[in-house]
Amino acid sequence: MQTTDAQVKKLMEEIAKHGEVERAAMHADMDPKTARKYIKAGKLPSEMTAPRDWRTREDPFQEDWAAIVEMLKTDHRLEAKTIFEYLREQRPDHYQEGQLRTLQRHVRRWRAAEGPEKRVFFQQAHRPGEAAQTDFTSTSELGITIAGVLFAHLLCVFVLPYSNWTWATVCVSESMAALRRGVQAALFRLMRIPRFHQTDNSTAATHVIPDRDEPHENDSAQAGRGRKFNTAYLALMRHFDMEPRTTGIGEKEQNGDVESRNGALKRRLDQALRLRGSRDFESYDAYVAFVDAILAKDNRGRAKRVVEEMAVMRSLDVAKLPEFTEEDVHVSEWSTIRVKHCSYSVPSRLIGEWVRVHIYEDSLEVFFGKLSQLVVERLAGRNLHRINYRHMIWWLVRKPGAFERYVYREEMFPSVTFRRAYDAIQTPHKGVKGDLEYLRILHLAASTVEVDVEAALELIVAAGTAPTCDAVKALIGAPSTTAVPALERGVPDLRAYDALLQEVGT
Repeated sequence: MQTTDAQVKKLMEEIAKHGEVERAAMHADMDPKTARKYIKAGKLPSEMTAPRDWRTREDPFQEDWAAIVEMLKTDHRLEAKTIFEYLREQRPDHYQEGQLRTLQRHVRRWRAAEGPEKRVFFQQAHRPGEAAQTDFTSTSELGITIAGVLFAHLLCVFVLPYSNWTWATVCVSESMAALRRGVQAALFRLMRIPRFHQTDNSTAATHVIPDRDEPHENDSAQAGRGRKFNTAYLALMRHFDMEPRTTGIGEKEQNGDVESRNGALKRRLDQALRLRGSRDFESYDAYVAFVDAILAKDNRGRAKRVVEEMAVMRSLDVAKLPEFTEEDVHVSEWSTIRVKHCSYSVPSRLIGEWVRVHIYEDSLEVFFGKLSQLVVERLAGRNLHRINYRHMIWWLVRKPGAFERYVYREEMFPSVTFRRAYDAIQTPHKGVKGDLEYLRILHLAASTVEVDVEAALELIVAAGTAPTCDAVKALIGAPSTTAVPALERGVPDLRAYDALLQEVGT
């Protein structure tokens, strides 16, 4: 076994303590003869090894090296593996699979000694309070669940590069709504505003510049050629009086501070989750509170530099922007609206009307006039749909023949249990008759409690019988008809008001 520098250093320490070679050699884990050699030499093993200027074996690439160099000079981006595969095709009997590493070492040494100049990155000195950087990062590796259900989400991370003060908001998409909410959350946490705000070329802040000759607002200020800032993003920057900046396309290192903080933050969260012993949270709010607590704790350790930043940043003197955008949409005859390329069902009483939709990052709220009619989870994607059977069932019961080819037919099965119940019904009653029986059961779920109807269906299907609406009613105790309560018409006694007026007058 080769003696290491660390062993010899330990040997010398022990000799200095007591001067006994055998004892020192034992502590340094080496033979006493070897110990005497290094004591006599007074040098470390690395200092006694002479550089070798000969090869221990023949270079298999010697014959083709001139051709390899010519290939590298012609195109310096060629990889050693590509060249090796080419050589094997040309001389299959000469080159073997295990020689790739040798060629890679040769190419690496040639590039360092004779290759083209490499790009130099210039480390920048950050100034207090000058700029903030924002970026989105995925959290799939954290494996967060909410009440046992996997919670796929992102973090919108906001960083002050000088102090590394960091804030992050939980979001479900890399959208302008998420960016607005993330920036506002950080600024109102600081109650200060930096001069610049920098993002990468995400679609939340920028989009492709069309071919044209005339310049566009802020084109000259952008590092990322071929893209311009979105109108909504520019409005956000104007509201907080920050100058927008973005990175060059493909130049992620220009947003390096927030990129590095992304990884550090997720490692910090992962360690806190390990200490917590569980990655499951009872609610979304509980998870957000957990993230906020970790961020607040980390930022306390940066207090000295944060104070420097706060001293030079402007005070926050504007109100928070609404965290939603508005659209006026028409309710179709199918009792649906289309928002951001996706369809949503609404109560049928709104058919033919115009409604105003507040579009949040993760939800929609539908208003008719000033009254809220519906809050629904927002879909992430295009040409998707979210249909609530309760909005349709009242009319489907009247027109059961429409069920067979209804475009959103699959949305009429709230769970697998309802689907199994439908299949069981179709065994004795095929066609419209079976559809009507199932729709009556679905109508019952909409007008009573869905989970009770589902539990009843499970019992009936498990017993091997075809469910009927009457059988489900019998199990859940639903009345066959809705009883109208008897109300007694009272006669108001106005004398109490007269007495009150007399008291006020006195």
